[in-house]
Amino acid sequence: SLQTCTSAKLQWHKKLRLSLLSLARGYGTMEELLEIITWAQLGIHKKTVGLLNVDGYYNNLLALFDTGVEEGFIKPGARNIVVSAPSAKELLEKMELYTPSHKHIASHQSWKVEQLAGDS
Repeated sequence: SLQTCTSAKLQWHKKLRLSLLSLARGYGTMEELLEIITWAQLGIHKKTVGLLNVDGYYNNLLALFDTGVEEGFIKPGARNIVVSAPSAKELLEKMELYTPSHKHIASHQSWKVEQLAGDS
């Protein structure tokens, strides 16, 4: 069921204690990346989402995010959920300095796994 899948993903992501970093990969990685960004916006986690943008691999995706802001589909503060840099050193420096500047749609506490699992 969808609830079981969501609960399992929440438990998996809860195990991740550090920031989240995405490297250049295919559709599956992009889907996971967008899910993690969405979860940050919703307030499910407060981790940094970093893109290692080697040779400009993510330039078009970042431009799509910028267009989303310009067109009013993404709030400017939510655009800052994603931190990117062309080198690992620069990305790690940016990720260490990251503080969320967007308003969460729901509080972090409202997304506890125990609460979701208790609804079945």
